[in-house]
Amino acid sequence: MRSGNSNLYRSLYKTKLTLLAVVAIVVGVALLLLSAWAERQPGWELLSSAVVNDVGIALLTTGLVVVAFEYINREHGEEQAMHRLREVVAEQAPAIRDAVIQGFAFNADDLARVSSPETLDQVARNTLAIQLKDEELAHDVYSDLSKQVLRAPERWYDVDVSVSLDPWTGGPASGRGSMFVATVRWEYRVIPSQPVMRFSAVSDMGDYRALLEDPTTTGAWYFEPVGDLTAASPEAFELVQLTVNGDERRIRRSSRKSAQTYTVDTGVTPDGSKEVKLSYTYRVLIQRNSHLLALDFPRPAKGVKVSFSYGGSGIRYVHSLDLIASAQKARISKSPASVPKLTVELGFDGWIFPRSGVVFVWVLEDEMKAKLLEEAAS
Repeated sequence: MRSGNSNLYRSLYKTKLTLLAVVAIVVGVALLLLSAWAERQPGWELLSSAVVNDVGIALLTTGLVVVAFEYINREHGEEQAMHRLREVVAEQAPAIRDAVIQGFAFNADDLARVSSPETLDQVARNTLAIQLKDEELAHDVYSDLSKQVLRAPERWYDVDVSVSLDPWTGGPASGRGSMFVATVRWEYRVIPSQPVMRFSAVSDMGDYRALLEDPTTTGAWYFEPVGDLTAASPEAFELVQLTVNGDERRIRRSSRKSAQTYTVDTGVTPDGSKEVKLSYTYRVLIQRNSHLLALDFPRPAKGVKVSFSYGGSGIRYVHSLDLIASAQKARISKSPASVPKLTVELGFDGWIFPRSGVVFVWVLEDEMKAKLLEEAAS
């Protein structure tokens, strides 16, 4: 558009200049003819004076010069203009470059407005390569970060997770088949990406890995079959409650061989702007002799607090492992052994990316007693 306007203005200027030259020539010729005619007419000597004749000659000469100059300059004018433009650009190029870089560096909206997603990806990779001084490492880091964060359907904030461990009364108290009932409650803020939340429990490790990669899955749980219990058993996994901004939502359950799924319609239209507070609670069976409980974070999350309560469960000691790749350290605290409600709490203020998690590992009281008896007998 600017190039078109520039050509229009240039053409208009040339037209005006040519018109002025033509007018000057016509007027000049007219004055010369008038002067010549007046010399032959008695009483008109004033019009044949040298002033009229000189003015006519001046106008004619000026018009002819303008026409000649326009004709000669037309061939070289564009080249001269481009030469001047190149000189100006070459002189001002560093200042223009610095202004553009500074503008993009401090105003992300401008950079996003004039750049495609592919260009932004390349800018990010190049910037990382400069900082890391390793192009291959920068490419791998950015690709991994892009898969975990940029393609994540949601981001969770102020995630509060509480786990309460109790003995399961539906089986043996110890040994093979003995279980803990873990009551797990999640609460966090989020802008939903879909109106339906889906929770699944499976007994096939391949299905479990596929669910972890499925963006429509809110939570997935793997349950190793024990006796008649599989992931399809209601005792093995149950979604107890789900609320949206404090309002309880209806839960639907479906099952198939060695798997079950709970779905909940949140009633929220995912328009990308409405933030809600989600809270849900589920119960799951965990083998006592597995000695661990792992909690995975399926979405990027910022500000995480996890509380693990195990009082009265026959656990002697609990050790927590945070599988969080970050320069920040998680805060871990334990309640004194003298209180009845034994808990381990873990807090992390930064971002937790998918494939991160928290693992609680325990030692059973009866195992410690058995070991002490063996040592005493020997």
